[in-house]
Amino acid sequence: MSEAEFTDFVTHRSPALLRTAYLLCAGDHAAAEDLLQEVLERVYPRWRRIRRQPEPYVRAALTNAATNRWRRRGRRPAESPLEWEGAPPQVAGPEQRVLDRDQVVQALGTLPPRMRAVLVLRYFDDLSEADTAAALRCGVGTVKSQASRGLARLRELMTTNDTTASRST
Repeated sequence: MSEAEFTDFVTHRSPALLRTAYLLCAGDHAAAEDLLQEVLERVYPRWRRIRRQPEPYVRAALTNAATNRWRRRGRRPAESPLEWEGAPPQVAGPEQRVLDRDQVVQALGTLPPRMRAVLVLRYFDDLSEADTAAALRCGVGTVKSQASRGLARLRELMTTNDTTASRST
């Protein structure tokens, strides 16, 4: 096993994999770091077998580990998120992009785990339908339908947020 190859992979691909984990964890940065660390720990002993194409394997492992976390989390009592008093503040300039990204991450967090995983792999990681289906171990038709429904739901959520924000100003 080449420890140097694994170290090189982790050094160069961790930032991109962490962004994927962040979206899979619905914007929870600490959970994303833990998820990536957990997956990399599980990948290391298998490195010799997967080192030719490790990134698809690691992305699939991230998705599976995130799904398993959601299952475990579903058994715990529900947490109540902090709510804004009224609408979020309106800002202009580059700060608006940060708020927009935050709204997208929050909207992603409301989607079911499988649908969120499809959207993250398909559109954020720019995987093809076939690669997304392979990573999630499902059919291409499932990826297409989940992507279609997920995008429709995100549009609906984002439109609702825009309408709410414009009413309060």
